[in-house]
Amino acid sequence: MSIENWIAINKANWESRVAVHTGPNGYDLDAFDDPTHITDVVRYDLARLGCLDGLDVVHLQCHVGTDTVSLARLGAASVTGVDFSPSALAVGRTLADRAGNAVTFVDSDVYGAPQALGGVQFDLVYTGIGAICWLDNIARWGQVVSALLKPGGRLFIREGHPMAWALSDPRTDGLLVVEFPYFETEGVPFSKDTSYAGDGKLSAPEMVHFNHGLGEIFNALWEAGLQITAFEEHRELPWAAFPDAMGPSPRHSGEFVMLDAPERLPLSYTLVATKPG
Repeated sequence: MSIENWIAINKANWESRVAVHTGPNGYDLDAFDDPTHITDVVRYDLARLGCLDGLDVVHLQCHVGTDTVSLARLGAASVTGVDFSPSALAVGRTLADRAGNAVTFVDSDVYGAPQALGGVQFDLVYTGIGAICWLDNIARWGQVVSALLKPGGRLFIREGHPMAWALSDPRTDGLLVVEFPYFETEGVPFSKDTSYAGDGKLSAPEMVHFNHGLGEIFNALWEAGLQITAFEEHRELPWAAFPDAMGPSPRHSGEFVMLDAPERLPLSYTLVATKPG
């Protein structure tokens, strides 16, 4: 697989995920008929997110909008979701209408978001888990985040830990082995015809992942003029990345932990950065 066309490859992959994620055993969209429902991913970070009352929020790489609608239910003045998959955005618009929450969805990749949003700036840029691993240049991402933030605004991101991304797929001997790059490279191509949610095969199984070390992420934000105000590493991850070695978290619904000595490996992290006023 050539990775030169990584954007087109990843876009096709995510387009093919929509039907799977909205099909049997996929995302629980019906749950949003309850006006108090929010996703487990957003619930995990409620204390860290803080009050969203009156804030203008943009959610980058929003997929079908479940976390986006959840943010809208936390009191934000406006919520905008951005994604490069037209099929995912169509589901997001239908979900927001059904849920009774006003959300604007915009078709754009991350790098084009400032232009696609007409230069509008926001109080909060939110990025959910499993997002920046699809981007090839973390420094460029940092510049986008800064461009989207109002002075005094903040970035909130929870993401898979780069150490977890660097580990190999499950092995028959049960060992966790560092196989993939920890630092940013030209990308690692994969082919997998199933997704993390839903039944069915992906029609476009090829994908290209990009890992970014913590130092690279920190430097990207500092170089974009942001100040990192909070950073926390977690033992939990919202999916069982290593199925034979992980099980449901006893503390957090929808999260998974290592069954053996969970303190040995950070699986995700939360980071908050602010744009000086």
